[in-house]
Amino acid sequence: MQRKTFDDMNCSIARALDQIGEWWSLLIVRECTLGTTRFDQFQERLGIARNILTNRLKRLVEVGILEKVTLGENERRTGYRLTVKGEELFPVLVALLQWGDKWGMGGQGAPIRLLEHDTGEPLGPVGPYSSSGRLLGIRDVRMETGPGGTASTAEVVTLRNRTILGTDGEQALPPSLSAAKAPSPARKSRAGK
Repeated sequence: MQRKTFDDMNCSIARALDQIGEWWSLLIVRECTLGTTRFDQFQERLGIARNILTNRLKRLVEVGILEKVTLGENERRTGYRLTVKGEELFPVLVALLQWGDKWGMGGQGAPIRLLEHDTGEPLGPVGPYSSSGRLLGIRDVRMETGPGGTASTAEVVTLRNRTILGTDGEQALPPSLSAAKAPSPARKSRAGK
């Protein structure tokens, strides 16, 4: 059975999930951050079936998150390592780890602590920060349509701001949509009821 792709969705989260959304994929990336490189290591540490592991590794290489590398002097022995694109998933893994420590461990406590290497200090919470360094929550952030947004995106953003923030949060359409028709006042008033 072929899974649905999100190629036609104008959403960065959906597009990211297209690349890493299968649960084994992020666990494989996690394993890479723990130093795992070889197929047999991934299989042993994750308890994953060979065919599924093969497919996930192939997909992660295809989308540029992992690269296949020669291990040691034996050119026949290959492994996998994170690319720059893959390493940029580290904050995502840290955010998931911190969320899981808080909400998924049932009071058992964190199985792993993350410390800054140079200072030995625990990492602070991952999240969006204001320009002054304050950690922001969902109700502290207003959204606006970005340069890749569409008229539909603008409607979603307006509805989100109204629902979460209690305001329409007047927003300008990106230049590419300035000629496009913005949502009509009648449509806005129906959505606000």
